[in-house]
Amino acid sequence: MQNQFVRTQMLLGAEAMATLERAHVIVFGIGGVGGSAVEGLVRAGVGHIDIVDDDVVSPSNLNRQIIATTSSVGRSKVEVMAERIRDINPQCEVTCHTCFYLPATADRFDFARYDYVVDAVDTVTAKLQLIKAAQEAGTPIISAMGTANKLDPTALSVGDIYETSICPLARIMRKECRKRGIDHLKVVFSTEPAMRPVENVPTEGGAEGMPLGERPQHAARRDLPGSVSWVPPVAGFTIAGEVVKDLIGR
Repeated sequence: MQNQFVRTQMLLGAEAMATLERAHVIVFGIGGVGGSAVEGLVRAGVGHIDIVDDDVVSPSNLNRQIIATTSSVGRSKVEVMAERIRDINPQCEVTCHTCFYLPATADRFDFARYDYVVDAVDTVTAKLQLIKAAQEAGTPIISAMGTANKLDPTALSVGDIYETSICPLARIMRKECRKRGIDHLKVVFSTEPAMRPVENVPTEGGAEGMPLGERPQHAARRDLPGSVSWVPPVAGFTIAGEVVKDLIGR
């Protein structure tokens, strides 16, 4: 069987591929953004991936989440993602953490063990805790800003949190990071103004899409923001690309 990473190695080289095989990345949030970030990382050849989420696949995930199929509805997101990782690259070491990142679970994670942290969670509180923990450990972190209520993937950009504009979540994060003395943070954000949903559709509950900064990540909510099949995955693959480039020093 031909080496599955041969086409990537043509661009990055054997030394970079060896670096990726040794790398250990943890991804918090296996939703529309985080799931595609994991997909990009495993297909790039990252050899050790931890995935963190306590949600299950729901019917409302089918329109955009890479792990969501009719056969996976009702199953744990991390379990489904782990199966997908192993099916793509059986040599990839994957560790599942079936939990949300909250004060009660924060001590489960030693950020010094990882080469990179991906923040794809939904709430401001969890994001700030992740950023603080990663930076205190000296581990690089990249954070996803808002992708809901957006239609234009070409409006996505990579930059420092203090260079962001338009994005409502980034505005909150700038303020909160400044309060905490966080002077830099790599983010993926959109400069597209958020649309107002034309309908409010009651949903089955869960954590995804909950109003940012208003409720704990595990709390129930009534309405989801609108989202499409192309913006969150593009943000996720953009994150994967940034992680890979940083890991190999490109």
